[in-house]
Amino acid sequence: MATVKKTDGRSARMPAAERREAILEAAMIEFARGGLHGTATEDIARRAGITQPYVFRLFGTKKALYLETIERGFDRIQHDFAAAAETASDPAARLQAMGEAYGPLLRDRSLLLGQMHSYADCSDPEVRAVVRRRYGDLWESVERVSGATPGEVRLFFSKGMLLNVIAAMDLRAISDPWVAECLGDLGIVGD
Repeated sequence: MATVKKTDGRSARMPAAERREAILEAAMIEFARGGLHGTATEDIARRAGITQPYVFRLFGTKKALYLETIERGFDRIQHDFAAAAETASDPAARLQAMGEAYGPLLRDRSLLLGQMHSYADCSDPEVRAVVRRRYGDLWESVERVSGATPGEVRLFFSKGMLLNVIAAMDLRAISDPWVAECLGDLGIVGD
């Protein structure tokens, strides 16, 4: 078991599952800042309150840890979409419910920027393979749980990608005329 420092300066043992979770949470935050190549494992270890060698002992490589954070991000989105779809009775309402469920996810900067970095890091073949597979899984899940047509699903994902870009740039914080046009009738409301 790894040790962590308590606030009173004493060390305490952290169970393996908690350590793993702490590392993944720290990695989500750090990878959201710098992506695969701009993130140091030292920063992840420091944020998690463990040693860098322990990160490697649990995950093997920085890339393996990164790939796991990508999986975790897609899992969260897919879970929230499926749960939202259960609240509606027809395809249009299910897509609407999934879109509304995406709002809180967009406000999670670690999830949002981590997702954006995963797309940008697709120059790496292993990252590209995971992102392709998980994006495909998400697409098929949305099709299946919504019952929507392929065209409706394509429009749903197109709007979602625009929302990603809007949220990443925090466009709602500025009032330039082009921003109002960009936001249009996307249905973006306050936090």
